[in-house]
Amino acid sequence: MTPRSLRYLSGTLLALLTPTHGLDARESSPGFAQHQSDSYTRYELLDPPTQSFRILYDVSATTSGARFYFNPIRKGSEPTVHAVTDLASGKSLEWKLVSAEAAEAAGLMGSSHDGQFIQVSLARPVPEGGEGRIRIDKTYKDPGSYSSEAQGIVFERSLGVPRNAVVLPPGFEVVGCNYPSQVATEEDGRIRVSFMGRGSSVPLRLVARPLFAGPKAPRKQTGGGGSGQIEAREAESRPVPVSARLDFEFTERAFEDREIVYFLLQPETHSFRLYHDYTEERPGVDRYLNVVRPGSRAKEPSATILDTGEELEVETLRGREITEKGLDIGEPVTEETEVVVIWFDPVGEGESKRLRIEETYTDAGRYGLDGDHLLWDRSFGRSRNTVVLPAGWSLTDSSVPAVVDETEAEEIRLHFQNDRPGVIEVLIRARRR
Repeated sequence: MTPRSLRYLSGTLLALLTPTHGLDARESSPGFAQHQSDSYTRYELLDPPTQSFRILYDVSATTSGARFYFNPIRKGSEPTVHAVTDLASGKSLEWKLVSAEAAEAAGLMGSSHDGQFIQVSLARPVPEGGEGRIRIDKTYKDPGSYSSEAQGIVFERSLGVPRNAVVLPPGFEVVGCNYPSQVATEEDGRIRVSFMGRGSSVPLRLVARPLFAGPKAPRKQTGGGGSGQIEAREAESRPVPVSARLDFEFTERAFEDREIVYFLLQPETHSFRLYHDYTEERPGVDRYLNVVRPGSRAKEPSATILDTGEELEVETLRGREITEKGLDIGEPVTEETEVVVIWFDPVGEGESKRLRIEETYTDAGRYGLDGDHLLWDRSFGRSRNTVVLPAGWSLTDSSVPAVVDETEAEEIRLHFQNDRPGVIEVLIRARRR
């Protein structure tokens, strides 16, 4: 499979994977059958009496050639739009509120929505196989989703976007959450609850109550006041060495936007084509280093900036070549070390670049035949991973839970989501049909 054919296939796959939230992805037109990916929503609950919450919505428009993106306004919500930003350049975008009829007149096809839309003028037409990444900053007043109860507040809302975070008002603690979620304290002390959905809308119910923090009461002294007793009490209060991860820090897993798709070639080849998407937003960075796993070999690498469709310079370096280039790969370099280097113009202040890196890997130690069964055994460190079985193979085993569907070519596809820090060890078996 060539890089060009993979780019076409990956674009088709992206369209198949994309949730449309009321927009029928099956419609096709040179105009606007809207597709999107990488959706993430952050809800910041404001003071309870306002029944309002701020929404930061990140989304990538993926309909090739599209000049607009339409964000539907949920019925029952009173919207206030603050800004829309092009994430690639960091610059503001033009937007306006339009009716469903006006959205259709502007070219939107296949919408069953009959309310309002935020119509965003994209910075550039979406390139073939690329993305137009935007952030919508808005506030909703919605008593049906955010209300007070006797002991605190309730945020109850069906969330169709696959990655979400809800930030409580200052001084509130979470006391109830009906969906497995990551809980973390932000720098300003607010509690953040975040999660990754699994293919369908999540009927989230989050309950919180205020914490009434007053001045600390003095420690109550018990027993005598002799120096020996005081020293004993101080010794008891000292930390005891433990094996707990005292300084462990973790990122918001739902916000992470790295993803990877593996297209398995026939197992006799021990090879698979893949692409992985990565966003670089550190000012001044002009390269991406992809260190090849020990035991694997990479070939036919290519890379594209999804925001513009620009193809990038790529080179594969091994051993001493890495050292001679002065590259720091974050680990010792040996004669067997292999790294794929993708070069691009330095990232500007406030800008970001969304990269798609494609390559073919060969790894006889982890992919091949076990008797008459295909066997894949590999660890995944990213939060979102997809594996497409080769044509003619039927899934028999998956060690880690996955959402399973088919490509248009009737190839079995498995979607793995890892919503916890760390890796998952995925073993897949399949047999010929």
